[in-house]
Amino acid sequence: MNLSSLLYPATVRAHVQLDSKKALFPLVGDLAARSLGLDAGEVSEALLERERLGSTGFGRGIALPHAKMADLTGVRGLFLQLARPIDFQAVDGLPVDLLFVLLSPLDAGADHLKALAGVSRMLRNDSIAERLRGAKSDEALYAMLVDAEARDAA
Repeated sequence: MNLSSLLYPATVRAHVQLDSKKALFPLVGDLAARSLGLDAGEVSEALLERERLGSTGFGRGIALPHAKMADLTGVRGLFLQLARPIDFQAVDGLPVDLLFVLLSPLDAGADHLKALAGVSRMLRNDSIAERLRGAKSDEALYAMLVDAEARDAA
């Protein structure tokens, strides 16, 4: 998995102000519309539909919302570091402050699963998660994500 092919500087945001999980999906939809040219409403609805099946909060303050979309040519990611953790009904009950959103084409079966597994593995590393929590800007957060990928590969 290559994070630099999933993420772009425009899809990474630090210190995002959110009050609830409900507010997250429209915000992600807007970010995906601006940075990836997708329909904001379709992105928001696809993520919400997946979340209705069960929380994508996998613990330790981290969530991995994901959905498949018709208008994508490859797997894409958006990363948000929240200013304050929000309740996400995560498996461990802890609120979430790091979100890696994956959007995949409808036919991206294996690529979608590989991306989910790779991102999950990286974010489960406590030292990486703590560095991401300490990022002060969008640019620093993006650099840390790409650097974490390079270190993980070494």
